[in-house]
Amino acid sequence: MRRAVEGFSSDGATVTANTVETKMGIGPQEWVAPDGEGCQEQFKQKGSQGRIFADSVKCVRKVGGRELESLLCWCGRILGSCEGATLNHSGAMAKTRVTAAATSPDQTGAALFVRIQKRYPSEHEFALDVDFSAPIGFTILFGSSGSGKTTLLDGIAGLTTPDAGAIAVGSKEFFDADAHVSIPVPRRNVGYVFQDLALFPHLTVEENVAYGLDRCQHTDRKRKINSVLDAFRITGLRKRHPGEISGGERQRVALARSLVTDPCILLLDEPLAALDGATKSHILDDLRSWNQAHRIPILYVTHSREEVFALGERVLVLDRGRILAQGSPHEVMGAPRQEAVAQLVGFENIFNATVEAVHEDRGTMTCRLGSGAVQMETPLIRVEVGSALRVGIRAGDILLATTRPEGLSARNVLAGRITSLLRRDVIIAARVDIGVEMEVHLTLAARDALQLAPGREVWLVVKTHSCHLMAG
Repeated sequence: MRRAVEGFSSDGATVTANTVETKMGIGPQEWVAPDGEGCQEQFKQKGSQGRIFADSVKCVRKVGGRELESLLCWCGRILGSCEGATLNHSGAMAKTRVTAAATSPDQTGAALFVRIQKRYPSEHEFALDVDFSAPIGFTILFGSSGSGKTTLLDGIAGLTTPDAGAIAVGSKEFFDADAHVSIPVPRRNVGYVFQDLALFPHLTVEENVAYGLDRCQHTDRKRKINSVLDAFRITGLRKRHPGEISGGERQRVALARSLVTDPCILLLDEPLAALDGATKSHILDDLRSWNQAHRIPILYVTHSREEVFALGERVLVLDRGRILAQGSPHEVMGAPRQEAVAQLVGFENIFNATVEAVHEDRGTMTCRLGSGAVQMETPLIRVEVGSALRVGIRAGDILLATTRPEGLSARNVLAGRITSLLRRDVIIAARVDIGVEMEVHLTLAARDALQLAPGREVWLVVKTHSCHLMAG
């Protein structure tokens, strides 16, 4: 059976999918959208089948208390103009948002410019307010959960309409609130890949990749498919189904499906989070190689410090809807200037400090931690004696010994007592009281070899340049 699906694009204009073929076998369905807020608003189903809810791209059917993903209506495909989109036997439809429009010449090799605001009034009010540009290559969006990373990507893709501001790729305007411009999702030509991927399980790898090319001529379609399959080393998998390939291979298929349409920008929302380091590295190498030829901006969301340094181009730190810092990974992650950034990027120990002495001849300072008597030697910066600072030290940069070490180049050897040992996966987080409490990370083997336990006297070793100084 076939039914027309109606929805609304991001600018409020009504658009209609030609047909959506369903195999649910549960009777005719007629879909209507109640207002012009697009597919983020509720969809209502006529009859007694229940109600349909849409959250950006996903509709969920409740049938007899059982939730089925009955329509993952990604705006650029289903609410745009796709034909013959097919639901599998369980009703699940892929969530990859890949628009089918061809890349226009003025968008090729162009930078992304974003200046938008978006408020979400609620009990815990959230407001996104960002202003940045993303050149060709990788720009990393780094931040904790709830910082606004996905909201930002949805705004760029057109799945969320900002309250104010502008979005453009080169000279192509996607959105301009002042000029009342909002380009519908299908015409933005944005590639968007989620962490969970949700490939079409009933289609082969080749059919999944070809899904965004329904308007292409046959010869051009085959050329594009073969090219992207080859670029991501999945040519030999073309006749297999997603359930017959590995997790890393599925990630490659999802990327290929996003890029086969030659998008002007690519949005990646933690697509590689579930993969091991080696697989992730190989996929990123292939994506980097692909982009050397196509030269588009890539926004890559991650929580991983290792991924930030591995990609090594540009990073934006997002917190509570605002950009706290931006620059190279070393500038932002290795030497953060703000305490909030230091906490996000993994400085577990941050203390108040007072400059006690300046040693210009050896390029160091002596700082007192907190209000106690603990002193540490830190790198020299331009401050006066008596100045208040904050000192950050990563838990993984601290060595722990059960006897007082001697003959070390490290300048800080601090006596203390273990107050607690907490296992976090394969890491032991030890809390040590040295006059202030420090967190130290150890391996399981180190804990066992040193016979560590709460109450044990230990010494902490901290190199001078492991002490990162920030404004007090």
